Amino acid sequence: MQKLNFPEYRFRFKNSENKVSIFDRIRKKFIILTPEEWVRQHTVHFLIDEKKYPESLINVEKLIKFNDLNKRYDIIIFNPDGSIFLIVECKSTRIKITQEVFDQIARYNLALNAEYLMITNGIDHYYCQMNYTEKKYTFLKDIPNHK
Repeated sequence: MQKLNFPEYRFRFKNSENKVSIFDRIRKKFIILTPEEWVRQHTVHFLIDEKKYPESLINVEKLIKFNDLNKRYDIIIFNPDGSIFLIVECKSTRIKITQEVFDQIARYNLALNAEYLMITNGIDHYYCQMNYTEKKYTFLKDIPNHK
């Protein structure tokens, strides 16, 4: 797999029926290793190891309903009160981060109302802080560490 713009992390792999899987420490199981999953697993480790978010506040690959459509978010970090702190959209390194990708996470956020958004393809990372009062967002250099 391609080297990403994250610190290096140690992962557990398994090879079964000629398919490589990577262990997801949040879902506590092996997941088929795709280019997007490679980015997602690096992002999970980044949020836990670098940003110090507890695993108990992180959710990965869950279904949400939006306008009667079922969508899957990549990563969410909750606040201790159950509100949503951060939504992360992960893409393969082959996918450029475009307005279309921002629109996708913005649609998810209409239903979730997160404080922060993160979009990454493993190479480029974008962070936004939402301001619901003024109905705008501000790009940031990074997301805050866990308090």
